[in-house]
Amino acid sequence: MLSDYEFPADLFYTTEDEWVRVEGDRVVIGVTDYAQQQLGDIVFVELPEVGTQIERGEPFGVIESVKAVSDLFAPISGSVAEVNAELPDHPENVNTDCYGDGWMLAVVYDDAEEVEALLDASRYRKHCDERSED
Repeated sequence: MLSDYEFPADLFYTTEDEWVRVEGDRVVIGVTDYAQQQLGDIVFVELPEVGTQIERGEPFGVIESVKAVSDLFAPISGSVAEVNAELPDHPENVNTDCYGDGWMLAVVYDDAEEVEALLDASRYRKHCDERSED
């Protein structure tokens, strides 16, 4: 049931289940509540190093759960300014607080229009709803 998932209204979303929070000239990126619940218990997260250039739509890392290994896709293009240093030792933070302690990257973005092109909470909720009907 979609009512079991959180869709914070102040975030942007991708169809690949990443969320984006704008913080000045950079964004913070993580995976959505929908994604972490579908994956199950997260056991490993691989992230790029600070300074890495990521490209919108391209894989930037890997998330592994007891059920599956999945690529993480960049919601925008930019330079990695910070990575969540807690995740290698505490990947379960993605499950317990995906929008807080489970964040993954902070990225200085190249183009604000890429951010504006992302889904808002209501459109992302609709996207999740359509997939759950399949």
